[in-house]
Amino acid sequence: MAPAVDIDIDPDSSTAPFDQLRLQIIEQVRSGQLIAGTKIPTVRALAVEVGLAPNTVAKAYRELGEQGVIETRGKQGTFIASGGDPIRAGAEKAATGYVQELRKLGVSDEEILGFVQSALRGAE
Repeated sequence: MAPAVDIDIDPDSSTAPFDQLRLQIIEQVRSGQLIAGTKIPTVRALAVEVGLAPNTVAKAYRELGEQGVIETRGKQGTFIASGGDPIRAGAEKAATGYVQELRKLGVSDEEILGFVQSALRGAE
């Protein structure tokens, strides 16, 4: 049986339950609580454990898989992905893509930095 992940879903939060689940798993990977190769519960098992619909957990698992945080190994189950920091790798890829797209539009590097700084201030 897979070890339980420590997930606490706040029904009163403005953050969607699937995002709460996804973000908490990411944080546990970053903190080292969940390490590469750790088997995590099945969608159904985790849904029961945290009181969410299986489709909600499946959506979070899909996004985590797309982000490279988890990997499914067929009938063996779902595991924390190995190798590097998938969150940092994804962030670097997104930043590179953003810069490339803005440069194609003729935006200067100085303007790009300004957009990022404005976005960071707006996200506070």
